Amino acid sequence: MLWALIKGGPVMIPIMLGSVLGLAIIIDKLWMLARISMNCQKFTNEILVKVRSGRFEQAISMCSKSSRFPLAVTLKAALEKRHLPAQEIEKVLERTGNSQVKYMERYIGGLISIIGIEPLLGFLGTITGLIKAFMAWEKAGSNITVSALAGGIYEAMITTAAGLSIAVPYYLICNFIISRIKYISYELSDSSMQLVEALSEVKPKQ
Repeated sequence: MLWALIKGGPVMIPIMLGSVLGLAIIIDKLWMLARISMNCQKFTNEILVKVRSGRFEQAISMCSKSSRFPLAVTLKAALEKRHLPAQEIEKVLERTGNSQVKYMERYIGGLISIIGIEPLLGFLGTITGLIKAFMAWEKAGSNITVSALAGGIYEAMITTAAGLSIAVPYYLICNFIISRIKYISYELSDSSMQLVEALSEVKPKQ
């Protein structure tokens, strides 16, 4: 790693800083996804059973005990506003669900920017490396040697390889994270609609 930093030239500094920042975001997002992973349909069904039998406090308590899960937070917000009209409950669900998705998507924009910038920095290093090699060639003239060109060529190749080797795996992991967040948001929407329907069914009996 130290060898690559030295041979890659000054452009390697932002490349490595970007890789460290990107890795930190990836670890944070994967840890978050691991913490909020749950069987959403099973949880929703258990809540719906309690709602349809009028055990609202038990349903709210169940959501409170699972407060680290976005689905539980979203359903709890609606249950606490269950006396409102259906349209208002839907708005509560939408606002709460959106805030949960916004939290899950935090820092994703920064990761996407890093993925886009890393190969560009690599290409910049390629240009600066070639410029250095040609300047050495111009200075040496007919006495040019391979060793005189090696520094610039090293810089050109190493920076390109570094930028791409960081961007490619980060791109794949980022797509996985985004797909998981989208799936969770779909589950939030589906469970929210099921809860609205269940509340509409029991309201006339109240």
